[in-house]
Amino acid sequence: MAARSITVRILSRLATSFVVAWASVTATFVALHALPGRIEDILAGDVDFPGLREAIAAEWGLNRSLPTQYTDFLLRIAQGDFGTSYVLRRPVIEVVGSQLRPTVELALAGGLLAVVLAAGLALATAGRGRIARGLASSLELVAASTPVFWLGILLLMAFSFSLRWFPVAGAKSWNALVLPAIALALPTAGLLAQVLREAMEKALDQPFVTTVRARGVGETAIRTRHVLRHALLPAVTLGGWLIGGLLGGAVITEKVFGRPGLGTVTLGAVLTHDVPVVLAVVLLAALIHVAASTLLDILYLLIDPRLRAA
Repeated sequence: MAARSITVRILSRLATSFVVAWASVTATFVALHALPGRIEDILAGDVDFPGLREAIAAEWGLNRSLPTQYTDFLLRIAQGDFGTSYVLRRPVIEVVGSQLRPTVELALAGGLLAVVLAAGLALATAGRGRIARGLASSLELVAASTPVFWLGILLLMAFSFSLRWFPVAGAKSWNALVLPAIALALPTAGLLAQVLREAMEKALDQPFVTTVRARGVGETAIRTRHVLRHALLPAVTLGGWLIGGLLGGAVITEKVFGRPGLGTVTLGAVLTHDVPVVLAVVLLAALIHVAASTLLDILYLLIDPRLRAA
């Protein structure tokens, strides 16, 4: 019965995610057609040579009815066909795909570091004395309030320009990822640690903790094996927002540290009016956010047994 309930919940969540993804693609199509001017002029951007507008109209089927264009648009996106960058003269999927790995590497490194820092700080300070909690809260507030770009500039000045421990720009070696990952992780870690510590302090007051202590289990084991698990649900609730923040922060961090990635591609596309690339990045960000939110919602069922029983 429980397995059937979980399956129904997962299928329901997947169906909802599909609807949200479809709405995102539809909103992109509507926005493209709502812009002032002809579609072929918008997609061509600043590029102009004989026959370009006619080629764009033929590629996008702009001489067809609007419902047919909409259907073709949905099918193309479903097949991963985002059109052609007429500025770079390459398929958009190649332009975006070639820069996706550095951004994903940075977002994953920053996210993992943020989780480790937040969990370590929450485990060390939850339920402790006022001085330790006050000091931790102050550090978390400063970290969460600091803009990523400003933090990145400070790290560059200290560890690259003065101490010369890390390269100033580029992504050719592993140590080029250290400072960007730290700059991206600290604001996220500050917010996540606040949520985790509050949830852990509530869990520490629960009767099951007293029972576990009565069995002679050590304080470290209680916190890591029992309390932390109960405190994860509020933190996971923030997961969708944090993933969006990490991706957005990664785009800014790439520019500060001169790294390749979607941030560099997006800024270049905006400056050159390369609309197909901009649309692809916007759609990709929306679809990644939907996929991440879906995975986190399914993760709730594994973390909290109350949801499985409901």
